[in-house]
Amino acid sequence: MSDSETVVNPTSAAKLTAEAFGTLLLVLGGVGTAVFASNTYVDGGTTGDVYFAVALAFGLTVVVGAYAFGPISGGHFNPAVTLGLAAAGRTPWKDVGGYIIAQVIGGAVGSTIIYLVALFGPDGWLKQAMDGGFASNGWGEHSPGGFGLPAAIIIEIVLTGIFVLVILGVTHPKRGTAFAGLAIGLSLALIHLISIPVDNTSVNPARSIAAAIYGGPDALAQVWAFIVFPIVGALLAGFAYRALFDGEKK
Repeated sequence: MSDSETVVNPTSAAKLTAEAFGTLLLVLGGVGTAVFASNTYVDGGTTGDVYFAVALAFGLTVVVGAYAFGPISGGHFNPAVTLGLAAAGRTPWKDVGGYIIAQVIGGAVGSTIIYLVALFGPDGWLKQAMDGGFASNGWGEHSPGGFGLPAAIIIEIVLTGIFVLVILGVTHPKRGTAFAGLAIGLSLALIHLISIPVDNTSVNPARSIAAAIYGGPDALAQVWAFIVFPIVGALLAGFAYRALFDGEKK
């Protein structure tokens, strides 16, 4: 095998660093767009435009992250995805803990960067952003559309499950596609278009934790749901995919 054909296996440190940077990018792009756009352009009836911008931002960050860091770590950037892939047999369970820690740290650094930028905004701008939840997920009075906890539970389980099924399908070792990153990013954008009005869209515990850090006590009190139910959806999807779609005709 020539040098150009040599397969280089990234180190564990490289994989964890890639996951941290990818999650940082996701939070900086998606949550950053939500925080800055919502607090700048929402007045005047442009809420729908902001929702679209936020959905597109989350989708684009996943596309960019998947192609930049995916070849190193697999490009999870999401504890629910890591657990779903482990359930499907695509990721070793021994790697799950490290991946999740790296993702949570990367997300927290991303939201901290947003906070530091906001510190130097106009007078009162940061307080307004934090009082508004800092793009945190929520239900009841903290839901953009006023939806209750049962709606948030259903939407997070279902949409996270669908997201994991898409990822498993387009990255399948035999049936996958070279455009996997694009398909995953578009699916995440679609998921946000569906569910931003319901609970501000999580499907990613690291993203939810990152925003809740600066979203105030109410955001922190509700963040548990956006840790638990995306994970439930992802695990169900991972086990179901392995049982339903990974069999081969003999």
